[in-house]
Amino acid sequence: MSRRYAQVLVFSTSAAVLVLEILAGRLMAPYVGVSLETFTGIIGTILAGIALGSAVGGRLADRYDPNRLIGPALIGGGILSWLAIPIVSFLGPGVGSEIPAIVILALLGFVAPTMVLTSISPMVAKLRLQSLLETGEVVGGLSAAGTVGALFGTFFTGFVLVSAAPTRPIILVLGVGLVAWGTVFSLRRGDGKLPSAGVGAVGVIFFGLASVAANPCEFESAYACGRVVEDEDNPSLRFLILDTLRHGAVDLDDPTHLEFRYIRIIGDVIDAMPDGPLDALHLGGGGFSVPQYIDATRPGSTHLVLEIDPLLVDVAQEQLGLVVDDDLRVRTGDARLALTEIPTDSYDLVVGDAFGGLSVPWHLTTTEVIAELDRILRPGGVYVMNVIDGDENRFVEAQLATLAEHFDSRAAVVPDDWPVPRPVNQILVASDGPLPPATVDPDDGFFVADIEAFTDGARILTDDFAPVEQLAANS
Repeated sequence: MSRRYAQVLVFSTSAAVLVLEILAGRLMAPYVGVSLETFTGIIGTILAGIALGSAVGGRLADRYDPNRLIGPALIGGGILSWLAIPIVSFLGPGVGSEIPAIVILALLGFVAPTMVLTSISPMVAKLRLQSLLETGEVVGGLSAAGTVGALFGTFFTGFVLVSAAPTRPIILVLGVGLVAWGTVFSLRRGDGKLPSAGVGAVGVIFFGLASVAANPCEFESAYACGRVVEDEDNPSLRFLILDTLRHGAVDLDDPTHLEFRYIRIIGDVIDAMPDGPLDALHLGGGGFSVPQYIDATRPGSTHLVLEIDPLLVDVAQEQLGLVVDDDLRVRTGDARLALTEIPTDSYDLVVGDAFGGLSVPWHLTTTEVIAELDRILRPGGVYVMNVIDGDENRFVEAQLATLAEHFDSRAAVVPDDWPVPRPVNQILVASDGPLPPATVDPDDGFFVADIEAFTDGARILTDDFAPVEQLAANS
């Protein structure tokens, strides 16, 4: 085997493994969510597959002719990549979102194709090693090719493929490419035979299962798998579901109808602010129900919505009644990066409702970003923030302590059955002046009486230390 062909082979199989690793997160997200735990479980599982594949591939290369092994390994890697789709689709809905469930789902779906594809590298090395005098050059060159391939697979998938095409078709096409390459390799360099009828039948079955496996995504962006669902009892009510969670509810006939408890509480806080139009900044768009509510109850208000997902804006315009104009502007991109461009004292209200899974993105919780929000708010302006926590409530305590670094007044609205061991929506309110005298329906929650005691001893969240997902209750 020539040096160039060997490097291309190792480059490509390493790239394929990293393509699968990144797509595993997207494929599993509708069932286990998007969190640090999700990606940690996937990365660790893939690394285990790489280690096992390297060990097994090296042992097989010493016992058998690698030329006869590489073609079947490419074919097997492609077929097993297809199998990952029905495995995740079938097991995902019932597996849960706990850390063991994440690891098990990743293990069952992606370790096998990772092992098989990774086993090719030591087989190629065995073919290239003609003399001990060139061991370092051969092993080092192939290692470099594999690393560059992994980098390419990572960058190309994360920056191009995920935003250009849905996850499942990418995996199907990847598998087709691997199977085709393996077949050609077997004919030209292996035993000169096509795959057996049994292998072909298995491949057809797995490809068919992957093609028809249930897909929970109505639309898929670089950030989420989503769908819009009509309420069974109210045909004008639409729910926006992203991955495992309902992220919004909009009544197309009545924008003042707020379906979710936490949105009603945010509405109560807004209603208690001084009469008249508001200039509002929104961190996260979701279903865009809050800006539509404000427009309906306070005509003449203006909004700037910072939403990271451009496709979500399109979906909201097409299915959730969003109208973007001079009074309701949307800027797509990371909200944190946009804050520095917003003038000082430019907004009466900031609504924080950005989420990645069950958690607020950590970089939107720190004292540095709260300082920016304090700068942006006019004197007496209000920051209202939706968070999810429970049990020991460590994240909420830390967030309130962080708000106290910049705002004189703080409040928290917790559920009526507080304290609760499960994760629940809680609404935090902060201002440099007196808080608006909001009245909350007792069924929706109540204001914590002693906010200082509620946050006693909590650590401030900073850009250097903000373990949001570890602090928050997650089950």
